Amino acid sequence: MGTKNIWQSLAQNCGPFMHHIKNTFILLLTIAFLFSAVAYVSDFSFEMVAFSQTWLTKIMNRTHYKGIIISTSADHTQKDLLAHLPKKQIQPRGTTVAQTTDIPIYHHVAHPSNYHFTLDEPDKCKQDPFLVLMVPVAPHQLEARNAIRSTWGNESSVQGKAVLTLFLVGLTGGAGAQQQLEEESRQHRDLLQSNFVDSYFNLTIKTMVIMDWLATRCPQAAFAMKVDSDMYINLENLMSLLLSPNTPRQNYITGYLMWDRSVIRDKNSKWYVAEELYPEPKYPTYLLGMGYVFSNDLSEKIVEASKNVKAFNIEDAYVGACLKQLGVAPSAPPDSSQFRAYLGQYNREDFLRVITTILGSPQQLIDIWKDVKRPT
Repeated sequence: MGTKNIWQSLAQNCGPFMHHIKNTFILLLTIAFLFSAVAYVSDFSFEMVAFSQTWLTKIMNRTHYKGIIISTSADHTQKDLLAHLPKKQIQPRGTTVAQTTDIPIYHHVAHPSNYHFTLDEPDKCKQDPFLVLMVPVAPHQLEARNAIRSTWGNESSVQGKAVLTLFLVGLTGGAGAQQQLEEESRQHRDLLQSNFVDSYFNLTIKTMVIMDWLATRCPQAAFAMKVDSDMYINLENLMSLLLSPNTPRQNYITGYLMWDRSVIRDKNSKWYVAEELYPEPKYPTYLLGMGYVFSNDLSEKIVEASKNVKAFNIEDAYVGACLKQLGVAPSAPPDSSQFRAYLGQYNREDFLRVITTILGSPQQLIDIWKDVKRPT
């Protein structure tokens, strides 16, 4: 058989095969096009929902539950969003560094007398501030601290009342990081550091050290606020609340109320609390740790109460347990809508009305603050 006849025979036999390859190639091109289109739409929509998902993640981690927030300020939309949050979105809080010790949490003693300050500002209250804002923050979160310093943390006088903002951190975990922190302290004079491991499980220690500093270094302040580093605060509205003749000057604490919250007994949960630490099935009414304000007489009283309340790792609920020990009931704010977990899509008027709400990033705080403060 000649060469020409051989190629003719091959072409005849391979015809169906080549046709199959052609169809397959077209199909693959179609699939690739469809995937590209889906990816493009996903990238476009991701930026639109990123803030909401960031907030939802933060809320789920603040409430210690995978369920719905039940609060004076939780509206229908918030509850619906929380109820449908995919479990895979629930992540550890971003405001602390990873746990760096294998010591069981029940060995972490929360009473502040067990710790001492390695960075301190003992003379900060000599000018008798009316309100002290205490911000627990991880050592590495310089961006968050700087955002606060350039926004609400830069307000030293509001409605004629002196305001002071301080940051509290734990141990950095490294000599280089510690050196940077000490330099930051020398520059800004607003850093406090105590010698506990800065971790999620030690948030109760962090809160109690805040109370101890207020009780020992700043008892003359009329009010104090524990506020997380990712929060927006409208200090004008906060000061109006504190200066109201209806606001008590003693045994007063208010914010985002949490009540009838069950203790998590699932050992696989990051919010697990053993019965030996807290035997009751439900927590007493407490304030969500994102931001609560209190008359400063309570700082010393809470420190004293903590001597008789076994420490557990849910820091805001632990403060609620100390308040129960004192016989002090948290107060609902006069306007519950002013302590908001989430405001949704940015609206300047909303931020002019609230006292505090969660934001998605330090840059958002800066951008929103500039817009809220612009002349109208």
